[in-house]
Amino acid sequence: MKNEKLKAIVLAAGKGTRLQTDGSELPKVMRLANGQPLLAHVLAALDFIKPEDIVLVVGYKKEFVLDSFPGYPYAVQTEQLGTGHAVMAAFETLGDFDGDVLVCCGDMPLIKKETYRALSEEHVRAGNDCTVLTGSSSEALPYGRVLRDKNGAFVGVVEDKDATSEQKKIRELNSGVYIFKAPKLRAVLSELKIDNAQGEYYLTDAPMLMQKRGGKIGVCRRELGYEIIGVNTSEQLRQVEALLKK
Repeated sequence: MKNEKLKAIVLAAGKGTRLQTDGSELPKVMRLANGQPLLAHVLAALDFIKPEDIVLVVGYKKEFVLDSFPGYPYAVQTEQLGTGHAVMAAFETLGDFDGDVLVCCGDMPLIKKETYRALSEEHVRAGNDCTVLTGSSSEALPYGRVLRDKNGAFVGVVEDKDATSEQKKIRELNSGVYIFKAPKLRAVLSELKIDNAQGEYYLTDAPMLMQKRGGKIGVCRRELGYEIIGVNTSEQLRQVEALLKK
């Protein structure tokens, strides 16, 4: 079931401090893996969406990103205050767009096109206001855990840094990839708060806020394995490079 009115927001503003031990000062998404910037791999997987419908959220040394990827609309996140804050910046560029918007990360180069498509198709099929891409992985990753009620329905996401020891045992991870109905997301962005361990605006809070307003939140759960790896450290960059070469 094709989504005829779909745009994307790609989060690409980060500095990648933990990657800079090698002396490079490139923005995180411009680090090379298998000969191409991380962001190039992400955009290749999103090639079912036209470039003019993909907003890049840039920040740290943004000129490196914009010079390498001309033709994409962009928004500037002047301070890196979390994923929710990045999406707020993107909505200034999206204006009054009223279709669906896919939000993903520019430092996750292993997510496949078919995974993004499956998320979009599930979103349309179920008639959701928000659909969260979740999955399991054998990798030990510090990702948010998906909370469900006794009937298995989605009730929220708790970030790894805020999770209790019991919640950390949950194997269903939040990938950080979502599709939202743009007007429904726009309506709750101003309600995001920074009362968490990171002092950041978490996009993960948006589905819960939408649900409180009666929004329909769904999940596209897949076995994600290596796809879910984001690049935060030199070790992860080497790991991703080896997997891309395969």
